[in-house]
Amino acid sequence: MLLVVTYSRGARQTLRTMCGTYDETVVRRFGRAALFAETELGALLALRLRAKHAGDVQVERTEPWNEFRDAPERVRDAASAYESRDTASTPYAKFRAGTDHPTTDALRDAEL
Repeated sequence: MLLVVTYSRGARQTLRTMCGTYDETVVRRFGRAALFAETELGALLALRLRAKHAGDVQVERTEPWNEFRDAPERVRDAASAYESRDTASTPYAKFRAGTDHPTTDALRDAEL
């Protein structure tokens, strides 16, 4: 997919117009950003935005995230256990104390 992010009022207006006109190409819209299908039409729309608004438009190629392929098992286990905790107000640092779950510092520094 193509992620298109706009940074000016004019670029946002053009994006809104495109999304309304080419809704079959828009996978998802997020206000000042949109995901376009990775098709030649999606590329045309993204390039038109860049041509019209230059630096006020950022385009990135994305791919769906597969949690089982892309996240380590220790991270998936920690997330699942934390969401199953007894008290919803318990912060992660306190929850993980005395367990094998990774610290937030260890998670912060580890790239996927």
